[in-house]
Amino acid sequence: MPDAHSPGAAAIAFTLFFLSALIGSTLLRLWLAGRQVRHVARYRSSVPAAFADRITLAQHQRAADYTAARGHLGILEMLTQAAWLIVLTVLGGFQFFIAVSGLLPEALSWIRPLLLLVLVSATSALIDMPFAWWRQFRLEQRFGFNRMTPALFIADALKGALVMTLLGLPLAAAVLALMNAAGPLWWLWAWCVWMAFNVMVLLVYPTLIAPLFNRFEPLPQGEIRARVEQLLARTGFAAGGLFVMDGSRRSAHGNAYFTGFGRSRRIVFFDTLLNQLNADEIEAVLAHELGHFRLKHLVKRLVMMSAASLAALALLGWLSDQTWFYEGLGVAPDAVTRNVSALLLFMLVVPVFGFLLAPLGSWLSRRDEFAADAWAAALTGPQPLASALLKLYQDNAATLTPDSLYSAVYDSHPPAPQRIGRLLAAGAAQPRQATASAPA
Repeated sequence: MPDAHSPGAAAIAFTLFFLSALIGSTLLRLWLAGRQVRHVARYRSSVPAAFADRITLAQHQRAADYTAARGHLGILEMLTQAAWLIVLTVLGGFQFFIAVSGLLPEALSWIRPLLLLVLVSATSALIDMPFAWWRQFRLEQRFGFNRMTPALFIADALKGALVMTLLGLPLAAAVLALMNAAGPLWWLWAWCVWMAFNVMVLLVYPTLIAPLFNRFEPLPQGEIRARVEQLLARTGFAAGGLFVMDGSRRSAHGNAYFTGFGRSRRIVFFDTLLNQLNADEIEAVLAHELGHFRLKHLVKRLVMMSAASLAALALLGWLSDQTWFYEGLGVAPDAVTRNVSALLLFMLVVPVFGFLLAPLGSWLSRRDEFAADAWAAALTGPQPLASALLKLYQDNAATLTPDSLYSAVYDSHPPAPQRIGRLLAAGAAQPRQATASAPA
C-alpha cells in the first residue's frame, strides 16, 4: 500500500482541496450575486425616501434593471471561468498545451516556456472575449451607455494584446531566468524585478501607453481650469498637466483620475464628466482625489501591494519545489516547462483561495473613500461633493439599494445612501465655510 505521505497521496489531497475551494467559492459568489439581484428587485418599485426628491422612479428602476442585468451576466461569466479553470487543470488542458509546446524543434526548446505562457493566456482571453463583447454591445447598449463601435472594440483588443506582449513577455522571461539561475532565493530577486517593472509602467503609462487608446488634450482655459488650478495651489499639489480624455468615444460613464508620479503626474478628466458636473462639483470631485493623495492612501496601498506580492512570490518559491502542486492540478511538466508551469498554475489558482480576503480589501477601500470624502468636504464644503456623487450615481445608473452583504464583499466604494448621507449630515452640522482650509 502506498505511503500516505507519498507525492501521489499529497497530490490527490491537494486536488480535493483545490476543487473544494473552487466549488465552495463559486457557490458563495453565486449566492451573493443572487442576493444582490433579488434585493435590488425587491426595492425596485419605490425610490428610497432620502432620494425621493432628487431621483425619479424611472431613474431608480433603470438603475435596478442595469444592476440586475450586470448581475446575471456576471453569474454566467463566473460559471464559465470556473469551468475553464477545471478544464485547464484537473481535466488536462494545461498538459495539452505543454504537449503542443513540445512540438517545437529541439533547437527552439528555449522558446517553449514563453510559448506555453502565450497559449494559456491567449486561450483564456478568448474565453473572456464573448462576455466583453456582450457587455459592451448588448448590456451597455441597452441602457444607453455604449459609444464604442465594433471596429474600435477590436482595435482596443489588438492594442491591449500588443502592449501585454511587449511588456509581459520580457517580464516573464526575466522571472523565469531568475527561477533557473538565482538559487533558492530567486523569488526575492524576482520581487525586485517586479517592483522595478511597476515603477517603469507608472512612468511610461501617461505618455506612451494611455495615448494608444485615447486622445488627451489640455484642459481648456476657463472657469473650470481656473478653479482646478486654485485648488491645486491651495493644497500644494504639483501636477505635470491637466488633461481631458475622450472617454465619450467608448462610454457615457464619467470619471477623473490621477496617473503617473513625479514630473509625469497628470490629472485626467473624462469629457463626459465635464459635461455632467458644474464647476463646484468638479472642484469637489478633484478635492476628493487630492484627499487620497494627502492622506497617503496611495502610498499605503502601494506598501500593502508590495508586501502582498513579496509574500506571494515567497509562497510560489516554495510551491515550485513541491511535486504534489503540479500533480494535484493535473500537470506533469518536463524540465523545460516546470518553472513556467509553476508560475502559470500559481496565477490561475491563487484567486480561488484569495477570494476570502475580498471583504477585507473592500472594507479598507471604503474606509479610505470615507476619509477622502471628509477631507474634501472640509476643503470645499460637503454639499458640492454630495451633489456630484448623486449626479454620478444617477448618470451611471448605480443602484441606491444594494444588498448589504454583497456590498461588504465586493464594493470598493461605499453605497450611495451611506456616502451621501454622511456628507449631508456633515453639511447640516457644519455649514460650508468659504475660506475652509485643508486638513493637515
